[in-house]
Amino acid sequence: MNMRYFAFLAIILIAGATFAQSKLKKTQVSKEISVLLPQDFMPMPDDGIARKYPATTKPLAVYTSPNGQIDFSVTQKRSQFKAEDLNMLREFYKANLLETFTQVDFIRQEVTQVKGKDYLVFEFVSKLADERGSSNLAPVQKYSIVQYTIKGDQLYIFTMHVPFTMKNDWQETAREIMGSVNIK
Repeated sequence: MNMRYFAFLAIILIAGATFAQSKLKKTQVSKEISVLLPQDFMPMPDDGIARKYPATTKPLAVYTSPNGQIDFSVTQKRSQFKAEDLNMLREFYKANLLETFTQVDFIRQEVTQVKGKDYLVFEFVSKLADERGSSNLAPVQKYSIVQYTIKGDQLYIFTMHVPFTMKNDWQETAREIMGSVNIK
């Protein structure tokens, strides 16, 4: 009986590692934006985007894992700022993240180059607690990478959200995905 249990556990662990390390393929988000995403990620339908990402600016695209737990999204909107302003914008976007979540633990926050273009990158673990007085819900914890860049008069925001319990399995893949973003 113990051997069957260990064999079953080994299969589950191998399957989980394989899922997290699924092969990436080039995905054309728009005419000018491409990214490497896991082969099994699918575009989220408009009604799903409206439910999961209720915002004044609808994301250009959202791709999600088969189980719906991991998302990659792209938002594009007009900006009066220039690419040279990313360092200055760091504190503004950091404050926005701190306001959005109950707790944020930053892993990195920097301006870095991706495919020869400057990006403001925040990698962090967040906690969002339900602060209604009558709620008994546990806080939601996520591992995320958010990248901002400006091209012309457009601000591009790329986000990757992973449940915190899957962070160790997905961190390397998430970094690879975010490092593959390409804007023509």
